[in-house]
Amino acid sequence: MLEAALAQKLAGRQVLVGVANRRGARAVDALLARLPWLRWEQGAPEGEMDLEAVLKQRPDIVVVDELAHANVGESRHLSRFQDVRELLEAGIDVYTTLNIYELTSRADLLRQIAGIASRSLVPDSILDHAAIDLVDLAPEDLIRRLRHGDIRLPEDGELAKSRFFEESSLMALKEMAARFFAQRVAKDAQELRQASNLRGPVTSTHRILVAVESGWDPEPLVLWTSRLAGSMNAAWIVLYVETPRGATFEEESRLTRNLELARELGAEVITTTDADVVSAILRVASARNITQIIVGKPGPAPWWNPFRRDTGITRLVREGGEIGVHVVPVNRKAEGTTGGPALAATGWRQYLLVIGAMALVTLAGFPITKWISPHATAFVYLLAVVIFVLFVDRGPVLVAAAVSALSCDYFFLPPTYAFRVSHFEDVMLLAMYFVVALVLGRLTVRLRAQEAGERQRERRATALYLLTRELAEATTVDQIVRKVIEEMERAFDAEVSVLLADAAGQLQVQSASSLASGEKEREVAAWVLEHRQPAGKYTGNLPLVESLFVPLLSKNGPLGVMGLRLRQQAPPTIHQQNLLDALTRQIALSLDQQRLSEVTGKATLLAESERLSKMLLDSMSHEIRTPLAAIETATSSLAELGHATGPGAELIAEIREASERLNRLVRKVLDITRLEAGQVEPSFSECDVGEVVNFAVAGTERDLTRHKVSVEMAANLPMIRLDFIFLQEALMNLLSNAAHHTPAGTLVEVRVWTSDSTLFLVVADHGPGLPPDSLSRIFDKFYRGPGAPTGGTGLGLSLVKGFVEALGGTVAAANRNGGGAKFTIRLPIKQTDSHSPAAI
Repeated sequence: MLEAALAQKLAGRQVLVGVANRRGARAVDALLARLPWLRWEQGAPEGEMDLEAVLKQRPDIVVVDELAHANVGESRHLSRFQDVRELLEAGIDVYTTLNIYELTSRADLLRQIAGIASRSLVPDSILDHAAIDLVDLAPEDLIRRLRHGDIRLPEDGELAKSRFFEESSLMALKEMAARFFAQRVAKDAQELRQASNLRGPVTSTHRILVAVESGWDPEPLVLWTSRLAGSMNAAWIVLYVETPRGATFEEESRLTRNLELARELGAEVITTTDADVVSAILRVASARNITQIIVGKPGPAPWWNPFRRDTGITRLVREGGEIGVHVVPVNRKAEGTTGGPALAATGWRQYLLVIGAMALVTLAGFPITKWISPHATAFVYLLAVVIFVLFVDRGPVLVAAAVSALSCDYFFLPPTYAFRVSHFEDVMLLAMYFVVALVLGRLTVRLRAQEAGERQRERRATALYLLTRELAEATTVDQIVRKVIEEMERAFDAEVSVLLADAAGQLQVQSASSLASGEKEREVAAWVLEHRQPAGKYTGNLPLVESLFVPLLSKNGPLGVMGLRLRQQAPPTIHQQNLLDALTRQIALSLDQQRLSEVTGKATLLAESERLSKMLLDSMSHEIRTPLAAIETATSSLAELGHATGPGAELIAEIREASERLNRLVRKVLDITRLEAGQVEPSFSECDVGEVVNFAVAGTERDLTRHKVSVEMAANLPMIRLDFIFLQEALMNLLSNAAHHTPAGTLVEVRVWTSDSTLFLVVADHGPGLPPDSLSRIFDKFYRGPGAPTGGTGLGLSLVKGFVEALGGTVAAANRNGGGAKFTIRLPIKQTDSHSPAAI
């Protein structure tokens, strides 16, 4: 790694060592001495990387040793691979090292091979776009280096005490690395083949589904499927079917962790509810076009049902059609689970309750036997068992049945005070207890689990319904935020804050938020908005804050962040996570729709305003031209009647000049309106550019009377197809603009030449030039730069741009090196057989 980084440095790239383990080797020290380091004193503890410092320096390549390292101290992330992922998102390349057994999909194999577990793991997905070099050493060479002290083992000695450095273990690890590398090469080759559209046979695409249950540890099954999907280059799905059996808190917590593990490994996670697991698996497999199904191997029959036959796998094989079925061993006695189904979700209080109640029934039976037969007493016990079914679980019901049968036999059935049955009818009676108890207990568990599942689904559906209903009634963003906070507080029993991004991309805390946001919380929220990943408590990103932050994402990008501080101590269950995901999607959709509605309303209002403005300008322009024509006629008549001398002559001249200026203004307004409306089209014909320039200079002679005009045209200018009037109007506006904005006596230059099938026309002046801030807006309609002389309309340069673009050209403004402004028109030189372009 260090040699590769040094080679990049010598090639001219900026390389920085973020963190590296020196390992006490002189060769390593020699290489590190030739590379620039990110020093520890910049803020991170020794042995850790200062992520903020690396992001500020932004090198081309950063060296980050030990990708699977777990961060310590107040780090932004729990693991170093998360730091690397953020560096990659920032556009910084990373050189790093990783042991094959530190990949999550290979972690369980290390325990099988060497009897130890890898302390830190890295999800396989981080290597999806990595260039990998396989560095290996023969097992005998590694063992020799260990014996000679060239390799230093960790101080705790766990690695030395394990089977890790046995030759068989090292060979197994070597094979594991080789297989992984071969899979990557095969995957890269297939992607290259598909990208190159090469012909020939290509392996068909597989889709794998793995079904997990509660009550046992699904991690080995998930990891096994991840490796299989990697070897087949296939997409895979993890399906959790929630059955009426339900799950304990420990089982649900373990399941949640493993589903998160599956997501990290690149799986799609689906949860569904069904009393028939096989039916749910086949339903999802059919809907998602699954080709391979992975299930756990059934365990031995339990003590309470020694004749049970697990027909689930048989049904999957029989009803799955062409779908392949893989059966994988799993650990069905995971840590934290209980042994039997009755004890899994039942407290000891229920057992004590039924035993005490049976004792009371027995005591009550002694006095009533004076009036009823001993066999009738059995029905009293049966009645008690049936009543217990309504209040306790299956395990206590079975205990109640057993205690009642034994009590009835011992105390009431002859011979009394002996566990002996003398009549066949008594045998049938006792057997009935167990049959009734077994059936009722099974039905009770199923009904109660179904009831719990229905309540869970009801809470989920109710939360979605209430949120959707409230959001449908909201008409503004503030109302949406207020409704969101109310419903999220109700659904999760949490304090909630909503932070929405403004036009500049900065998060703003909404006033209705009930969760206070300090500086640290705002930093976490900003990170969530930038990286579009959850962060905060219960996550691996910035876990030191006490709140959970999730992004509000829409198809148009991130809209904001929502923070929750749950009052519960345990992490969110899988049901809460699914509900949170569904609610955040609905919230983001509502916010997106509201913003789109506002944008649409503004666009509609702007379009209507523009339409009315054009109508008003067009109407006013036509209405103004009528009195202007009358004024011009009147001034001409007064001059012809002999009033052109004396004091009246000056008044007539002022009236005539003002009417001409107003007439030019009206003409410009009409021209710009017609150009924008597309009502005027250029009429292309063969034109002499020199003649166009001369007419433009002559047309602005009165404006340029106090200026010097220089016209420089290249020799042998060709005849060019263009609209004579359009180009003349554009040049006249540029010349008038130069005369209006430059001091009297200064020079106005016009230069014309051709180059590379392009005609260039430049109008330059020697005035004060253009303000730098105005260059980007100089051609906007009605825009007048700061310090512009009075009397202008801000339409002249807009007309220039419209006329030139109608001719298929461009116009640009700039400042001359020696002072003054320069406007350059570029027009394509069209051939004589070309057709007229469409009007804009």
